Amino acid sequence: MRGEHAMETRRLARPEFLLFAFLFQVGAAAFLTSLAVAADPAGSELSERLDAALADRALRGARVSVHVVEEGSGEVLYTREADRALVPASNQKILTAVAALDAFGPTHRFTTRVIADRAPDASGSVEFLLLQGGGDPALTSEELWRIAADLRMVGLRGVRRGILLDDRAFESAFWHPSWGKVSARAYHAPVGALNVNYGAFAVSVKAGAGQGDPVEVELDPPVPYLRLVNRAFTGAERSRCSLVVDRRAGAGDMEVSVSGSTPAGGEKKVYFRSVLDPTQYAGEVFRMQLAANGISVGGDLRRGVAPESGVVLLEHAGKPLAEVIRLFMKFSNNSIGEGLVKSLSVRSGADVGSWEAGIPAFRAQLVLSGVDVAGLELVDGSGLSYDNRVSPRTLVAALLLASQSFRFGPEFEASLPIAAADGTLEKRAEGAAYAVRAKTGLLTRVTALSGYAKRPGGGRAVFSIIVNGFRGDADRAMAAVDAFVTQLVEENSTALAQPGNKPPSHPGGG
Repeated sequence: MRGEHAMETRRLARPEFLLFAFLFQVGAAAFLTSLAVAADPAGSELSERLDAALADRALRGARVSVHVVEEGSGEVLYTREADRALVPASNQKILTAVAALDAFGPTHRFTTRVIADRAPDASGSVEFLLLQGGGDPALTSEELWRIAADLRMVGLRGVRRGILLDDRAFESAFWHPSWGKVSARAYHAPVGALNVNYGAFAVSVKAGAGQGDPVEVELDPPVPYLRLVNRAFTGAERSRCSLVVDRRAGAGDMEVSVSGSTPAGGEKKVYFRSVLDPTQYAGEVFRMQLAANGISVGGDLRRGVAPESGVVLLEHAGKPLAEVIRLFMKFSNNSIGEGLVKSLSVRSGADVGSWEAGIPAFRAQLVLSGVDVAGLELVDGSGLSYDNRVSPRTLVAALLLASQSFRFGPEFEASLPIAAADGTLEKRAEGAAYAVRAKTGLLTRVTALSGYAKRPGGGRAVFSIIVNGFRGDADRAMAAVDAFVTQLVEENSTALAQPGNKPPSHPGGG
C-alpha cells in the first residue's frame, strides 16, 4: 500500500463540546472590535484588502489571529492578535518538523533490525526470526518486501518456529490520552515502535451490476490479521450510499466489518482505516512478504525478545528524514508526527520513547533551535489535541528560522503543500496557485494556514493565520482563509498558473 494512500485526509469530525468552553465565548461584537486592531498603521491598500478578506461572514464570531512579515527585512506587513495562542490543529506539525529536522538532520534514517537465533544452516533455515522496530514512522509494505528480499540474498530460506516482534523502543500506549475516544479513521492511527503503513489499511468496495447483487470487498494488504466480515449489499441505481466500514478487536486478529448499501453500477470506493494492534499488523505484513520471497515461516507471531546470542541478519535503514518530513507535511500524516515526538524522547536519553518524555524533549529542541516557546502549550506532535496552544507569531518565527537554515531549510520548504497543486492544498487557494507553500490545519471549528507567499514584485511574505470557533461551514471558513493569502500574492498567482505550468497532481489532499 503506497504511503500517501495510507493517510486519509478527510475533515476531522470531533465532538463539538470539546471546544464550546474555549471557542464560543467570543461573539460577533468582539470579532468586529478585533477588526480595528489590524496593523499596518499607515492603513495601506494591502491592509484594507486583508481586512476585507477577514470580514467574510464565514469567520464572524470566530477568534482570528494573524501575523504576516516580509521575509528579508522582517517588516510587519499585517498583524492581528499575533500573540494570542489558539488551537493550531495541524499547523502544530510545523513545529514538529522544525524540531525533528534540526535535531536529527535531514539525512537521518530510522533503523529496523532482523535478528535470528543463529546464522542460517546448510538448508537456509533458522529456528526463529525477531523483527525489531526502531521507531521508523514511515515503514511500508514495500520496504518490508525489500527486507524480505535482502534476507533471501543472505541465505535465508525458512523459519521453523515463528516470528518474534519487538516493539519495546516505544511505550505501550498507542494513542494519546488527550485525544479522547478515537475513531476507526486512518487519521487516528496508533503509534508504536514497530509500525507499518502508518498503522492503516485500505478497504475497497465495488457494487454489483444490479440491485441485490453481492458487493465486492478487498483489503490491502491482504493479511490474516485483517478478518473481513462483509454484510454490504448493492442498492438501486442512484440510491444513497450508506456504507459503514468499521473495525473491532477479535481473538488474535481484527474484524473489519463492511455494512450498508452502495448504488448499483457505482464506482469503486476506497476507505482507509486504522488498526488496533500495530505490532501484530506489522508482523503479519512481514510474514506475507517473506512468503512472497520464497521464505517459509512455521510457527506463530508473538511479542518477544532476542537472546543475547542472537545473530543480526539485517539492519534496514528507512527513508531519509527529509522524505519522511515531506510525507508528514504534504499529506498531514498524524502517525508520523507522533512517532517523531517519541523518537525525540529517545534521542534526549529516555529509555523508552513516550509522549511523557517526548513533549519536554520537543520543547527543549525548539528552544535550542531558536524558537521562542513563551506562551506555547505542546501536547502532541500532530495537532490532533485540542489542548495545544500556539500563536501566529510563534509559527512565523519557526518558518523564518527554517527559511534561514542551511542545515534543513530547503528540505523543510519542499515538504510544504503547494497551493492548487499538491498535498492538502491541491484543491485549495486556486487564486494563489504556485505562489503559496503552506501547512493546512483543520479540526472541528478550527482552521489554520501558515507558510510562505510570493509577493508582487519579488520577495516573500511569511504568514500564519489561525481561526478558532467559526460557526458555519468548514469549507467556507477555509475559503475565507484562502482568500486572505490570495491577497498576499495577488499579481503573481495569475502568471504562475498559466496553462502548462501545472505539474501532474499528487494523491492526497484534505
